[in-house]
Amino acid sequence: MKCLLVANESAEVLFYWTDTEFERRIQGQYGVSQEEGQRLPAFEDSINTLFAPIIISCSTMVDRLGDNYTSFRTEDNHAYVLHQFEECLYIAVNGDADESEEDLKRKIHVMKKLTEILFGMVTLNGALLRKELRPQDTEQRNRLWKKLRSLLETYSRLREQDQSFLVEAVERLIHPTLCEQCIEFLERRLVQQINSSVERAGEEVLHAFILVHTKLLAFYSSRNASSLTMSDLLALIILVQDLHPSKIDLDDMTHEELENSSAPDVFYTPEPSPPDRESVQPSDSPPVIQFVDPDIQMAEDSLQTLEVPTPDPLAPSRVFLEATHKDGFFPMMPHSMYCLPLWPGITLVLLTKIPNSQVAMYVYCCLEAFVNLENRLREGKEGTAAMRGQSSVHDIRVKLDKFIKNLVSMDIQTSQLQNVWTDFKNKAFTRSGSGVTRELLPSCHNMKTQLCVVYRQCFAAQCMRSSQRLAPHLQERALNMVQEKLIDWKDFLLVKSKRNITMVSYLEEFPGLIHFIYVDRSDGHMIAPSLNVTDHTVSELGKGPLAHFIKNKIWGFVATARRYLHKGYTTVTLRDGDYFYCYFLWFENETGYKLEVVDIPSLPEDYAPIGMLASDYYKKLRRYYSKNHQNEVVKCYELLTVHLGVIPNEYILQHCSQLARKLWEPSRIPLL
Repeated sequence: MKCLLVANESAEVLFYWTDTEFERRIQGQYGVSQEEGQRLPAFEDSINTLFAPIIISCSTMVDRLGDNYTSFRTEDNHAYVLHQFEECLYIAVNGDADESEEDLKRKIHVMKKLTEILFGMVTLNGALLRKELRPQDTEQRNRLWKKLRSLLETYSRLREQDQSFLVEAVERLIHPTLCEQCIEFLERRLVQQINSSVERAGEEVLHAFILVHTKLLAFYSSRNASSLTMSDLLALIILVQDLHPSKIDLDDMTHEELENSSAPDVFYTPEPSPPDRESVQPSDSPPVIQFVDPDIQMAEDSLQTLEVPTPDPLAPSRVFLEATHKDGFFPMMPHSMYCLPLWPGITLVLLTKIPNSQVAMYVYCCLEAFVNLENRLREGKEGTAAMRGQSSVHDIRVKLDKFIKNLVSMDIQTSQLQNVWTDFKNKAFTRSGSGVTRELLPSCHNMKTQLCVVYRQCFAAQCMRSSQRLAPHLQERALNMVQEKLIDWKDFLLVKSKRNITMVSYLEEFPGLIHFIYVDRSDGHMIAPSLNVTDHTVSELGKGPLAHFIKNKIWGFVATARRYLHKGYTTVTLRDGDYFYCYFLWFENETGYKLEVVDIPSLPEDYAPIGMLASDYYKKLRRYYSKNHQNEVVKCYELLTVHLGVIPNEYILQHCSQLARKLWEPSRIPLL
């Protein structure tokens, strides 16, 4: 029984998701009407009624105490986890004990990450985010909420089934020769050909990668591109899996079924309509004449006009990703994502830079300047002290005046921004104004709002023009090129994605080893034997219940290791029944030399969950460790192992050390 809700300070529901059990409970509790056309709004009212006291209570505590509670349990043992992001309150609920409070917290932060990927800097302003999450048009709102619910369910499914989303790292297909060939193909043929075409509508391919289900076959970034963060890459894989879910279970298919499923070259492109009547071929069968009641026909025509149009499979999605340039770090920069299915389970993804993306960089720079000024004014620093450590008042004034002129030349509506900016200048820069004092705080807030309005006007998904994208036949040509490259490999790749690494190859050298997960936290890549736990197949973990039992043990120990890491422990050994578990986190330099062990800080309870998807904990950990290694590149690694409990402890620790050295080389396989 699960639920996730996003609300603003006015207790207005901006988004909610519930499973069937929670929905049934609400319907029973509030007597939701089951009449046609009445269920959805009535159910939303019931959700609002249920959560309104909690939301109002949180808002009151923040206003009066400056603090809020983060979790609580009800008498019927329902767990509630809450987190405030700016002006929005996220609430996650679990009533069947399937999810811990840490799981609910992680779900909230992942939902926040997905909204940032979809809406960008609009998420920094509560009023604008409300317009995005809760459009006035009911049909549009239902479509958006359906998409967000689907993304949340996709993430939950991946985290439950896929080891890479369990540890929040990307798994690569281990085939060095093919990976290297594909990277070279993406660089020298695909990306180069697209970027040199006159039909790219001003867009430039920055990143191109090939996924086999959730595993990465090849990844290429152009020289002009900043590196793609692991957080963004994991979020993009969720989006790809949501658009083209992996529905083929190779464990349950015979060889003949596998060949039939991947043999035909199917392109999901609608057939073109005939240009005129003369082009229609006559049929040999006699025509069928039907007489339809005019009223019935009118009703059918009306229903057809209300149907949601089928989305164009070649239309890109607008995504907002982190970017690093010579001028600095810029979060939530707009990109177009083209998700082109090669075959079921194999997907080509292109990330392009859009022509007016420099506007987003200017908006972020201006936002950062006003946020810094606002913080200093709140601290009581006024005049020159408020501007210390950042650009001078004169520099900000010159940059913003120039920026607004550029926006006007691009036919972007800036009247509100100009009015607010004029008001700010009159207060800050004229003799009759108050100067740089706390009285500027409302003006700073208004400036931030109007900058976000311009950002939304330029980059919101509904503002995407059909002409502003790679030409359809250019996308089809790219699709055909990759299919020709991989046509002889497709069946192998689909099987390899399910049998990437097997434990059999490790048992002779490490007797008693049941499973391991090795993660390079510097690059965000992981290596682990495949887990296949279907009831129809005998795998290395056994069959049916036994395989599920061991899988659940692994998932549980990952959660245990994270709890100890949260407290500052980098080594955990645990005996549980017939199994012995080990977890290690350590640091190395670029040459593979292991660096000395240090005490890492424990984290506060309200800290973001440990991982790389919602917040990159390991990047901050490496930065902390690097303080004493200024002249070295610090790498971070994790190893989790599961052994049979009868193996002596000294042999288990020896296995872990040897296994880490053995896995160090495969992690150096070229990927980018």
